[in-house]
Amino acid sequence: MTKTNPGNFFEDFSLGQKIVHATPRTVTEGDVSLYVALTGTRFAVQSADTFAMDIGYQAAPIDDTLVFHIVFGKTVPDISLNAVANLGYANCKFISPVFPGDTLTAASEVIGLRQLSNGKAGIVYVRSVGKNQTGETVLDYVRWVMVTKRDISAPAPEPTVPDLPERVLPDQLGHGVPAIDRAAYDLELAGSPHLWGGYEPGEKIDHVDGMTIEEAEHQIATRLYQNTAKVHFNAHLQADTRFGKRLIYGGHVISLARALSFNGLGNAFHIAAINGGSHVAPCFAGDTIYAWSEVLERAEFPERRDIGALRVRTLAIKNSGASALPYRTSDDAYEEGVILDLDYWVILPR
Repeated sequence: MTKTNPGNFFEDFSLGQKIVHATPRTVTEGDVSLYVALTGTRFAVQSADTFAMDIGYQAAPIDDTLVFHIVFGKTVPDISLNAVANLGYANCKFISPVFPGDTLTAASEVIGLRQLSNGKAGIVYVRSVGKNQTGETVLDYVRWVMVTKRDISAPAPEPTVPDLPERVLPDQLGHGVPAIDRAAYDLELAGSPHLWGGYEPGEKIDHVDGMTIEEAEHQIATRLYQNTAKVHFNAHLQADTRFGKRLIYGGHVISLARALSFNGLGNAFHIAAINGGSHVAPCFAGDTIYAWSEVLERAEFPERRDIGALRVRTLAIKNSGASALPYRTSDDAYEEGVILDLDYWVILPR
């Protein structure tokens, strides 16, 4: 009997299956520094203890996308080691802040299964939950991933696709954000004069800057998250695929789009939820990423006057200036070059 883990194939999953993922991870200041080096993120609340403490945090919280990647990485050996691609996200809630020294664990439940018509792979829907060392939930999200079959003759399960909400409701946002001392929130140090009230639904923002993904930095980033998916690491194996090379982890594209969004959304210091997201097309080393965002909705918190929420749609586009590219064709397909479509809530001071 082999002692190694080949990962789960589509036929290994069952509806309602619960999986506790291995390897707890204590997040350190070293992780934060490396993440900044790999993405260039520069939101003030996550960058400086002094800034964060002045507005009510105990210290600078860990970047929300880094928390997401670490929890996501825990799930990969059990969920997506044999994935063809991670397809999308929904109902993702960032519930409690994470600070250096906190230890994260993850567990998942299979909530949907659907075999593809060609019988070679299927879609696995999972709800994954990340908790800290006290058992407090820090992250709760759903994703769906295309996983290959070990045996294409294995019978297909009864198709079950979960009913997911279009968006996280505003009254589920803002958890873990301390009462912000607006007088202590320094707009010059934050790098943007634009507060919650300065944005309007329908407004579009070209984030202007571009960032080229290098092979080495992507490899380091994915290892930082302990994401072991073969499509990202094994160049020898991927040489025989239809692309002939490794794919960039879609989460790294999310991080770059978020980092680029600072130029235009500099005071959006916290991602409160991801309503939905799709990796529209593959990305490879050498691609240059641009981003633009559209404000979809603005929400108030009835009992809080210090913060508000913006629902934002951010698109990442490769190898084309963001402002020059419409993202939909006449038949409502994505234009060539669009690689990420992300719908999410951010918190800003008022």
